Amino acid sequence: MKFKIVTLGCKVNAYESTVIKEKMLKEGFIESDNNVDIVIVNTCSVTNVADSKCLKMVRRLKREDPNAIFVVCGCSVQNDKTKFENLDIDVLLGNTNKSKIVDLIKEEINNKHLIDKVKNDMQHEEFETMEIDKFSNVRAFVKIQDGCNNYCSYCIIPYLRGNLRCKDYDEVINESKNLVKNGHKEIVLTGIHTGSYKSKGKDIVDVIWGLSEINGLERIRLSSIEITEINNDKFYDLLKRCDKLCNHLHIPLQAGSNEILKRMNRKYDLDYYFDVINKIRSIRPDISISTDVIVGHPYETEELFNTTIDTCEKIRFSKIHVFPYSKREGTVASKMPEHVKEEDKKIRSNKLIQVSTELEKEYYDKFIGNKLGVLIEEEKNGKYIGHTSNMLKLCLDGKYNINEIYDVVIKGEFYDA
Repeated sequence: MKFKIVTLGCKVNAYESTVIKEKMLKEGFIESDNNVDIVIVNTCSVTNVADSKCLKMVRRLKREDPNAIFVVCGCSVQNDKTKFENLDIDVLLGNTNKSKIVDLIKEEINNKHLIDKVKNDMQHEEFETMEIDKFSNVRAFVKIQDGCNNYCSYCIIPYLRGNLRCKDYDEVINESKNLVKNGHKEIVLTGIHTGSYKSKGKDIVDVIWGLSEINGLERIRLSSIEITEINNDKFYDLLKRCDKLCNHLHIPLQAGSNEILKRMNRKYDLDYYFDVINKIRSIRPDISISTDVIVGHPYETEELFNTTIDTCEKIRFSKIHVFPYSKREGTVASKMPEHVKEEDKKIRSNKLIQVSTELEKEYYDKFIGNKLGVLIEEEKNGKYIGHTSNMLKLCLDGKYNINEIYDVVIKGEFYDA
């Protein structure tokens, strides 16, 4: 039988879909894009737009393969399974039992009845052990953690992913060794709240040091980490001494004013954030620091938004991922008054995206004429595309091998597509 997997959302979803794919292949199913017998959709619910995209995607896929067995799983299902129940779905999963999808598909093939495994309460789940042999991309993701206990006022994810829990330390190291043995030179550590990692007395810094001892692994990258999790001597020492740790950190800011940070229930203020960024740059002056910013959170006035722009320009981020605030029912922010109009959110988002574009070019221009290592990840239209350690995405002429690192002099190869 032929199958295909469609993944929406974050790196954690990408990892989990790879786990599902490997299990399907090992059981003799065949991956295909056309005329498939099984469709698996791994959904996202980080915003209302994400939920809408998931619903549209499932409907479209149903039209393309109306007779296929349909499995829909992930955050959007966990958030509200009822919106999928009238779409003739065969297997409904939330954020548990993804590692058991093959068994559930076999059950569906034999019994032909709706399988609904969506749990109502995610707050007391154990870590669902998953492992992959080879990632679909050159840079391999390793999920080391799930869930979040922060409960930022705007965020639905702790309710959908559940309590904070982590993969066993030895399993992280062994999985990574296997990925390197199978050819991966860069590993990206990912999770819902990656920096909160704790297992067997080990934290995220211990994981990185453990990975750094793997022969053949050349780069270790963090998908994202909170500012409060890196303000310690142990992490600063890692920055100083671990050459394999990529010269890039993604550190969410979310808002550039103390008033909105407080309403967001973030665990820091701007003085704290600035202080940690300065410490990081005192150790690695050229490090790339990217961030997330939510625009239009309740109570955000034009003045407070302008404060956020000023903050971003002072910090000189290498890139800003801009997200218009999305009201998520059940969160604290959804019950707040003073919601920002949609048209104002759109205007503000565009302004901040323009700031990000300018800062991104400014950061890139600093390296023109310098020689940096580029991991080649794909070939597209005769050109080779890859990332440097500090997350510059380059598009190179010439002949290169996929999954090799080349030292190149940075010229005008910045890739933005």
